[in-house]
Amino acid sequence: MAAPVDDMFSRCVDPAKASYNVDVRFIDNVKGKGLFAKRAFKKGDTIFIEQPLVSSQFLWNALYKYRACEHCLRALETAEENARRLSGLPALSLPHPELCKVRPERHQACPQCQVMYCSSECRQAAWEQYHKVLCLSQSHDDPDHPVNKLQDAWRSVHYPPETSSIMMMARMVATIKQAQDKERWRRLFSNFCSRTANEEEEIVHKLLGEKFQGQLALMRNLFTTALYEDRLSQWFTPDGFRSLFSLVGTNGQGIGTSSLSQWVHACDALELPSQQREQLDAFIDQLYKDIDKETGDFLNCEGSGLFLLQSSCNHSCVPNAEASFPDNNFLLHLSALSDISPGEEICISYLDCCQRDRSRHSRHKILRENYLFVCSCQKCMSQVDDADLTSDEEEEVEGEGETEGDDMEDEMTDV
Repeated sequence: MAAPVDDMFSRCVDPAKASYNVDVRFIDNVKGKGLFAKRAFKKGDTIFIEQPLVSSQFLWNALYKYRACEHCLRALETAEENARRLSGLPALSLPHPELCKVRPERHQACPQCQVMYCSSECRQAAWEQYHKVLCLSQSHDDPDHPVNKLQDAWRSVHYPPETSSIMMMARMVATIKQAQDKERWRRLFSNFCSRTANEEEEIVHKLLGEKFQGQLALMRNLFTTALYEDRLSQWFTPDGFRSLFSLVGTNGQGIGTSSLSQWVHACDALELPSQQREQLDAFIDQLYKDIDKETGDFLNCEGSGLFLLQSSCNHSCVPNAEASFPDNNFLLHLSALSDISPGEEICISYLDCCQRDRSRHSRHKILRENYLFVCSCQKCMSQVDDADLTSDEEEEVEGEGETEGDDMEDEMTDV
């Protein structure tokens, strides 16, 4: 049973405003539901702000010392600490340190297991929702504890770049275990799209690799040992666990937080004399070069979350909205990329900017492999007669054409 529409807005920062701005409607049996504007939006407008039902930092990301709040994923390193670690320059000093918004004096550890939170509010929120069940107390570093064994097993089958985490599923179970109104939380989680058995297998295969059947059985056994709950017994059966795995793999929205990125944005907003602006920009450019040389592309605290309202957004290769995390925590801001009219469907893109610029065939291949659907957006329909070539193949064909042209030009010059 799908969640009532009222529940769809329950995780928004301002539910009344969100319900005034947008509506969730059923479209058809292929697309399912969609998100529609109830009023006009200008480019850049915030449509709504939402916190996830559950979220979790990726396990490898945490192991590699990307320190984030255990609840909201806010980066715990100061911008300077972050820059020093990522650049490999331990004596580095950032100008304008006052622009860093990280407040280490507010950080709090769980008194039992010592996991870190950015504030007492986050520690309390986690404790009240799921952490009573998941707190390892004095066994936090015990490799034989069932939850630690579950996390180790996940890391052994799901390597960076990470796209999901077994701890999202663990927090779903723990949330229902702790909840007074268990049925409401079951209803909220049931709102996320369901898949056929074959589709679920494809998603699990994508997450766990070629030996996914054996890996899935191992994960289910460890998950059951760590978290079994009679009232959720269907989630622990082979079919139910595969469905749960598929739900998280399909609907998880990536979350990225960075104190350094937040500091850079604050620096960009400074009004400075031209010479100081040039010096600051040059410093930041060099810092990113040093980071790229030392660390590469992995700059952020990264995780994933289940967002109830945002999950209603369908994909378009020409999106009119995008999700971002400007508060350096798990609060998702959905913002308009273009003017949106009342009644217009609000679509995001499941592809990044580079992928959206690829050929129709390439885009469809990525979407089929990762999300199991064929896109019929305006851009895809306008390119329906394009050759069925991936962008790489197109480049090869163009390259061959250029070579032939160059050869002909050489021959004509020789004559």
